[in-house]
Amino acid sequence: MSDKEKQPVVMVIDDTPEHLKLLSGLLAKCKYEVITFERGDLALKEAEKSPPNIVLLDIKMPIMDGFEVCERFIATPNLMDIPIIFISDIYETLDKVRAFQVGGADYITKPFKFEELKARIGTHLKIRMQQKELAKYSRHLEEMVQAQVQEITKSQTATISALAKLAESRDDDTGRHIERVTLYSEMLAKTLAVSSLYRKEITPTFIEELYFACPLHDIGKIAIPDNILLKPDKLTEEEFEVMKSHTTIGAKNLASVLTKYPKNAFIRAGLSIARSHHEWWDGTGYPDGSKREDISLYARIMTVADVYEALRSNKCYRKAVSHKEACETIIDAAGSQFDPYVIEAFEQLSEQFERVSNEKADEYNG
Repeated sequence: MSDKEKQPVVMVIDDTPEHLKLLSGLLAKCKYEVITFERGDLALKEAEKSPPNIVLLDIKMPIMDGFEVCERFIATPNLMDIPIIFISDIYETLDKVRAFQVGGADYITKPFKFEELKARIGTHLKIRMQQKELAKYSRHLEEMVQAQVQEITKSQTATISALAKLAESRDDDTGRHIERVTLYSEMLAKTLAVSSLYRKEITPTFIEELYFACPLHDIGKIAIPDNILLKPDKLTEEEFEVMKSHTTIGAKNLASVLTKYPKNAFIRAGLSIARSHHEWWDGTGYPDGSKREDISLYARIMTVADVYEALRSNKCYRKAVSHKEACETIIDAAGSQFDPYVIEAFEQLSEQFERVSNEKADEYNG
């Protein structure tokens, strides 16, 4: 038998046996399943095991009066939505008001007319059924929306990945640079989220945005000429200025995307990282000379990951350094190049950085 075909269960709580017998007989004729209790505490125990569809409740009862019984129903998760109709011989307005304040759905004064009671029970059962159907529909709609959001997110991240790979292919033949730097950034963020000054700012959403935005940090390199990007010797001052422009080029292009999709959090985070991942904590970086908290936290985390990755990777102009040397270089720059709080997290993660570097190393990495 389906839920719609089942007889609605009406729980009647009243300390007068004659009232229970009368209501039980009348409600049974309406094809309701009726369960009766003379005490509220006993009714609550039964309701917790097998919730009724509706409750008819007297007010003046021993041990636990109707107001307390109603409050206990409302306070119990699987009983809180059950409609409760007070049936009492109390005529005082304040008592009626209190009945609604404690969570009652309706109030009928004794002696009552059964046709009125029957109509009110039917109305509240119908409302409750509609509420359940609406909740079911809302859950279904939420699941559909969530599935659609996940699909959109997948397509967005796939596009981001493709853009990042395109830029990376200019000066990295292995394809693992992005993977490593993204993992380093994620590790730093998760550690900072636990025990740092930034733990309130670094939410799960922040970490997700950072993770998917990190690959965009060097997107602007796609516009840097090969003779500069791949030059095996030290860049001239003029060439270095061109190289530095990859930050503003990347940010400019991502800003144009963000104009069309202003709610895309990944692109917004990526723009911040692309522009600011070469900024220094002390204000001597580029392109804006931003300092301290004026540099986005995304970028302050990313720059530590990026420098470690750069030091540990072979470049056309130099060989990779050891993990120990890379750590010493980065830790020595705390408070000048790097946010000291991010470096504290880096020190905690030193061994894990080395493990990622080794496990996901390129064939030619040291």
